[in-house]
Amino acid sequence: MPREPFSPDWGKGLTLLALLWGIMIGAAGQEWRAMADQWWNISTYTHVLLIPLILGWQVWHRWSEAKQLRPACWWPGLILLLLAALVWVAGRLANLAELAQFGAVGMLVAAVPLMLGTRVTAAFLFPLAYMVFLVPFGDEIIPPLQTITARLCIWLVVMTHVPAHIDGVFIATPAGLFEVAEACSGVKFLVAMLAFGALAANVCFRSWKRRIAFMALCVVVPVLANGVRAWGTIYVAQIKGAAYAGGVDHIIYGWFFFAAVIAAILAIGWPFFDRKVRDPMIDGAAIARSPVLARLDGWRCARGLAGGGAFAIVLACLVWSTAAARLEAPMPPRIEVPQVPGWHRVGTPLMVDWTPRAAGADHRIQLRYADDKGRIVDMFYALYAAQGPGRKATGFGEGALPPGSSWQWQGPGAGALAAQGDRLLAHGHIARLAQTTWHTGDTSTGSSVTLRLANLQDRLMLRRVPTMMLILSVEEEAAVAQQPGGDPAIDTLHDFRRAIGPVGSFMDHIALGTSDDDDDDGGN
Repeated sequence: MPREPFSPDWGKGLTLLALLWGIMIGAAGQEWRAMADQWWNISTYTHVLLIPLILGWQVWHRWSEAKQLRPACWWPGLILLLLAALVWVAGRLANLAELAQFGAVGMLVAAVPLMLGTRVTAAFLFPLAYMVFLVPFGDEIIPPLQTITARLCIWLVVMTHVPAHIDGVFIATPAGLFEVAEACSGVKFLVAMLAFGALAANVCFRSWKRRIAFMALCVVVPVLANGVRAWGTIYVAQIKGAAYAGGVDHIIYGWFFFAAVIAAILAIGWPFFDRKVRDPMIDGAAIARSPVLARLDGWRCARGLAGGGAFAIVLACLVWSTAAARLEAPMPPRIEVPQVPGWHRVGTPLMVDWTPRAAGADHRIQLRYADDKGRIVDMFYALYAAQGPGRKATGFGEGALPPGSSWQWQGPGAGALAAQGDRLLAHGHIARLAQTTWHTGDTSTGSSVTLRLANLQDRLMLRRVPTMMLILSVEEEAAVAQQPGGDPAIDTLHDFRRAIGPVGSFMDHIALGTSDDDDDDGGN
């Protein structure tokens, strides 16, 4: 079949697409700046700096076939653009940076079928889908990866006859106490392998079954390998000492281990590669003949309608999100130091300093309460006029586990109604059970997702509603927390919660009242 000559519509289409992309990137500049900062400054995402080069390489490999197609504006692309723009706005208003970033990238993707049509989109479908890896994601899976790595590691440690005990993400051995920290979770390795696996699956395979199997391999092998790496560190520490093992671990994991696992995955997949080196990445003639694409291509529209409609959608969403982001609830000059029946405030010093983080909060207080039995509860409360960049109650590093402190996350702890539980450990022997509740409007929850959805609803309706965070916690010796009769901290917090009554009303009462002496207790 003779190929059609190069269409002059390409020049106009690509020019309008580039103009529209520039407008979209400018409108979502907040998201693109945040992504670029993560690519450059956070080691987990430095591999993303290669994604634009990979995208260009993928487009170049398809261009000889795709340039024979005839681009045309496709009005249903406006619907796709509207959906992506709504995701962008929802992410902004719910303070979900990743969701807003997915929306920002999605708008660029939706602009391609809008300005160039369905056949061109089909030709570049993989590069468009691969743009999802521009978004830095993976922080959400760090805790489960820590747990998985710790369990794999303790199994291997026991199998190699090293005496060990596991408590959450901490593994105690004769050579010392080892923590499967966030940096040891393997998320950096896994995220990079997902991007590599998706590229290799597209380039090396034609069969979808083989592609799926290869992607599964790219998920399972890095997780297992990270468990082996953690075990190797602990095993070397038994012979050479913890300091020596830590240094070797970083060198081997950073330079050799990652490369060895990639080589192993490619070696396993090599016999099953079913795309020949000289095979084209797409079949332009088949795309041109496709009856499905022919029917879809019938919904064409003028360039003015496509460009004007796209500009109107982006502008309306930008104005809406900007107006909602500026909303702030009125704040009292001071907040009330609450009285709790059966409990009184005390100044007993902490065994290990613990100050939860509430960046951007307009008011915060931290107090200690004791009852007649001598039981002590720490209470931290923060009040926010609004949620946004730099002031997210559920943001990374916010709440009960202050970054850079002596405390480490040990695992999920006993929660309560509308409260998230976390177990913390300091210096290997001081434990802390913390229960966190977030509150806004009529919603009291221990779920960060529920809070963000409630914040989103308020922002969408342009309502000025404050957000609050309450952390109730008990500090104790780790040996006490692990005693056979159960953790006394759970009963202490249960009794304190029963004394304060409905947690939402308690938090609202703090925000509404004033007190002359709250500065004496850390209030502001």
